[in-house]
Amino acid sequence: MHIEVIFDTVCPWCFLGKRRLENALLFRPNFNPKITWSSFLLNPNIPLGGVDHQDYLNAKIGNEIRASQIYSSIQNLGKSLGIDFRFDKLEKIPNTLDAHRLIRYSSRLGRGSEMVEALFQAYFIKGFDTGNRTVLFNLAEEMGFNRSAIRGYFYSNKDIEDIRGQNIRAQKIGINGVPAFIIDGQISISGAQEPQVIGRLLEVAEEWRRQMLSNGVQPM
Repeated sequence: MHIEVIFDTVCPWCFLGKRRLENALLFRPNFNPKITWSSFLLNPNIPLGGVDHQDYLNAKIGNEIRASQIYSSIQNLGKSLGIDFRFDKLEKIPNTLDAHRLIRYSSRLGRGSEMVEALFQAYFIKGFDTGNRTVLFNLAEEMGFNRSAIRGYFYSNKDIEDIRGQNIRAQKIGINGVPAFIIDGQISISGAQEPQVIGRLLEVAEEWRRQMLSNGVQPM
């Protein structure tokens, strides 16, 4: 089974969705899916240096009380999943292109999911600017990656157009919000759904796979 997760690294709902997917899989030990992480740039026009967090909220929501209510709700959901969101530490909304590139680099080494988790924790719990390359280099080094190799990768243009292409592709197939989960290229669901909902989707997908295989067709 292949699960494609379409997400952005500055989306708190995507962090919640990752946890809920993990919880759904925890109760299905017979499932051993391949999980890939596809890019969705929520704010593709943000400059490389990012923008001030509060200015962004004022422009997007326009009401500090409303923003506080939204964050409080997300924090409560996070606590139920073991995530201690620290929105008070956020100073910037970063451009996420380089963060997605780091995930792509890590995925080639079989550690994409680890890097996604590390980036979520760095941003939402520690308040780091994950659009800053020094932050990304340090994060990669802490995970055991070669710093020089990472620097060489970032100062090339590798994967930039592919990541932007993933963003366009998501919009073309009707995904306007994240997280979104696509199973075996056929069955999809959007939003940080409850583990029970994700689990049911996994079971439907597994039944679909069995039917395809019984008909001599190899699923994606």
